Amino acid sequence: QVQLVESGGGLVQPGGSLRLSCAASGSIASIYHMGWYRQAPGKQRESVARITNAGSTNYADSVKGRFTISRDNAKNTVYLQKNSLRPEDTAVYYCNAEAYFSQSYWGQGTQVVVSS
Repeated sequence: QVQLVESGGGLVQPGGSLRLSCAASGSIASIYHMGWYRQAPGKQRESVARITNAGSTNYADSVKGRFTISRDNAKNTVYLQKNSLRPEDTAVYYCNAEAYFSQSYWGQGTQVVVSS
């Protein structure tokens, strides 16, 4: 089992920045990539960014150039640095870990509101 705890959400003005953190615990060795998803009101959950154990990253087109995903293996933590935030970035952000044997784990979510 893997436990994921997100933090760092909140209210920010358009154009502002925010950093989300996701701390993983439990069967860390089974994880082969981690990522961030988001779900806006009335919309489906969508992938935002992902990072593999090797450090390869990919991003949704809507956040490329504005968001950066990174990981600190010593702290078993993944970060999502979000810059140039827009109102359409408002959503609940979820951390996800994909592990061997088709296991998928989710955090509880952290709310991000971009508004003036």
